[in-house]
This record gives sequence, structure tokens and C-alpha cells, in this order.
Amino acid sequence: MAVVSTRKDTSALTLTFVAEFEASIERVWQVWQDPRQLERWWGPPTWPATFDSHDFVVGGQSRYYMTGPEGEKALGWWTITAIDAPHRLEFDDGFSGADGEPDPAMKPIACVVTFETVDGKTRMTTVTRFVSVEHLEQVTAMGMEEGMRGAMGQIDALLAAASH
Repeated sequence: MAVVSTRKDTSALTLTFVAEFEASIERVWQVWQDPRQLERWWGPPTWPATFDSHDFVVGGQSRYYMTGPEGEKALGWWTITAIDAPHRLEFDDGFSGADGEPDPAMKPIACVVTFETVDGKTRMTTVTRFVSVEHLEQVTAMGMEEGMRGAMGQIDALLAAASH
């Protein structure tokens, strides 16, 4: 089923995605925990991700890059700020410079992902919080909303493939 709703709230400085999957909470949690599964869905379909590191613990760092259709690379990072497995994950997400380290010119996004069972499915709610309306508009203009919708469809496909 994937994305069931998207909400952009400029007063709260948030962009929220709600998706539902025909899989258990534990199985959906695995697509975040395992870097090889994460690579199969993080980023838009035309910009696949490669995780060079993924230390999935509080305080852990992840470094990744997405490769565009023409071979261009967009580098990113995460810092895990909270984990309550398998119900809640919080992390800061940002862009990296050419050295792979956080780019101070681009403010990070604070992400909170929650997982719950609803009508026998796993509902995953992802709330991203921005530092300003300008930051929210900048990142959405870069295609974040469309990219997340595509990524959620890729989770759906990953989960379906694993169940067969």
C-alpha cells in the first residue's frame, strides 16, 4: 500500500509521511536497521543509495551517497539520536561535503519515525522537522516529497519480495 498521506505544515515546520505495509513491525524495522536493505529503498528510485557505514545505535553515525542517473553523487549523513526498537527511531539527517562530513552550509533535518500495528498492517509515520520555513521550502524544492513517496514504494517492493 505504501504512502497513505503526506502533510506539509509550515507553521510546525514539518513534513509528515504516513505509510502502511503488509508486514510485521519487526520486519519493517529491519529495513531501517540493515544497511543492505536500507540501500534498496533510501533515496528516490532514480537515485539509489550506498551506505559506507551504518552504526545503528544511539549516537551512531551513518554515511551514504546517492548516485544520480548521470553518475552524479549526493552525499549524506545521519546521527542516530534515539532508538526504541522496534517502535521508534530518531535521527538527524543532512547533506555532506565532498569529504563525506556534514556540510555546515546545509542545516540538518530532525527525523522521527514511529511504527504501530493498525488493522493488521504496520503503519510507519515519518515526521521531518526543519529549522525554518525557508529550510522546509528549500528541501521540498529539491524533491524530498516526491523522493520519499518513491522510497516508500520501494520499501513495499522490498517487503513483498522478502515474503515470497
